[in-house]
Amino acid sequence: MRGRTLKLSMAVLTAALAVSLALFLVACGSSDTKAADEPIKIGAIVSETGTYAGLGEPEKNALEMELKRINEAGGVNGRQVELIIEDDATDEAKAVAAASKLIEQDKVVAIIGSTGTGATMAVRGDVQRAKVPQVSMAGGTVVTNPVDPLVFATPWSNTIVVPFTLDYLKKQGITKIALISDSGGFGKDGQAVIAAEAPKADIEVVADESFNPGDTDMSAQLTKMKNSDAEAIVIWTAGSEAALIAKNAKDLGIDLPIYGSHGIARKEFITGAGDAANGVKFAAGKVLMPEAYGEGTDAYATATDFIDRYTKAYGAAPSTFAGHAYDALYLITEASKRIDGDLTPEALRNEIEKTAGFTGIGGTFNFSAEDHNGLSASDLTMYEISNGVWTQAE
Repeated sequence: MRGRTLKLSMAVLTAALAVSLALFLVACGSSDTKAADEPIKIGAIVSETGTYAGLGEPEKNALEMELKRINEAGGVNGRQVELIIEDDATDEAKAVAAASKLIEQDKVVAIIGSTGTGATMAVRGDVQRAKVPQVSMAGGTVVTNPVDPLVFATPWSNTIVVPFTLDYLKKQGITKIALISDSGGFGKDGQAVIAAEAPKADIEVVADESFNPGDTDMSAQLTKMKNSDAEAIVIWTAGSEAALIAKNAKDLGIDLPIYGSHGIARKEFITGAGDAANGVKFAAGKVLMPEAYGEGTDAYATATDFIDRYTKAYGAAPSTFAGHAYDALYLITEASKRIDGDLTPEALRNEIEKTAGFTGIGGTFNFSAEDHNGLSASDLTMYEISNGVWTQAE
């Protein structure tokens, strides 16, 4: 009797274990299926409003346009991509709040942004604590130099653009410049790089003025610059104030050539400055005149396709800033496609850093452990504004 009872108990136990194992396997299968069905969440912090609105709006446009294209093509390895966009209003505190929300509440696998150098640096602490990769759209040197393992950037760093600009000035026979830069992250960074690089180009900064974002009159600074023996004026800002500086200079009768940073590579500068924009030169990427990529090249095909689609969607050609957003999104999604296994922030960071030969709008990206900007001076060209349009400077 006891033997029969023991056999019955063993049978019941075996059956129970089989049922438990089956339920466990079903649960695991359901979990895997659920993970595969869930969207890949990417956060983006852009300056839709504030002094950098002229940069942030085309960035947002490009992100939304390319997101739709990616998802319509099947997403990333069969998973749709969800992009959660936050506006930092060109305010560092709001950028920090946005980063905290994206990381803590939305559980994003990566962050794009911000538009500005100051906001990009302000969220560094949150990015490091969460160990989430960040692809910035700001051009300050400090974004990627020194290299932070988690942080990458799509614009050309000031350490690329400043020497390129100074070399051009030197070729024009200019040896003395008057500099005016904003007090924000990008302007401060540019001022520091110019101070370091100008002597190497045998150029002297004979006047060094600054202004605060939101200032509405630069006449006092420009008067000091006018009274110096400068042979050219250099404006280093990405804010809307650049147009005001050009207008104030014209009103003061300052007859000196004006050079800008890559931060003025947008139609808003031309519109805001009016006739004062004519003759202003600046270095930036080739998307403003795509023939500079070289017709028939992969870069030319990528750029013209983007330009055509953006123009059709928004009624105007994209700025270089729209290109920064395009590059940031695709650097993340293309790296995601290469991951074999779980798409974790750590795996994504590692794969982004392996990016080589990626043809973007800003140029050809080649990242490494020592270089998280991945671009070079060969990705730049010098422009001159003539009759309200961009032309390639001679």
